[in-house]
Amino acid sequence: MTVSVKMETKTNNRIKRRELPVFKESCGFEGYDASSLMAETAKLRNLITKRGTLEILIPLCCSTEPVRYKKFRETMKGISSKTLAYRLHELEKGGVLERRSYNEIPPRVEYNLTTKGQELVESVIDLLQ
Repeated sequence: MTVSVKMETKTNNRIKRRELPVFKESCGFEGYDASSLMAETAKLRNLITKRGTLEILIPLCCSTEPVRYKKFRETMKGISSKTLAYRLHELEKGGVLERRSYNEIPPRVEYNLTTKGQELVESVIDLLQ
């Protein structure tokens, strides 16, 4: 059994139609519970579509060094400190970011991508390409 999706792409004012196979006899997600995958997909979509999330992740993927909270504030114009702090907390709670705070004056807080975060950013970059 094969299910397909009809795709249309527009290039140079010409519409190209093709069918993409979606499901064949064996599925790469065999053994997974579809409802669990859908629930996790919904959580991920809710997280990455929130304002500022991708703007937080991109600087982290473009550097091997940790990024400080201050750097996010400087580069993310139009996002309040409260929203930035909340979004960073959500990403940390979701296992996407690792937060490291130092007992210094002035306080220093740095963020790194976790392995899960690196995989997420790589997937987003693949989608952008």
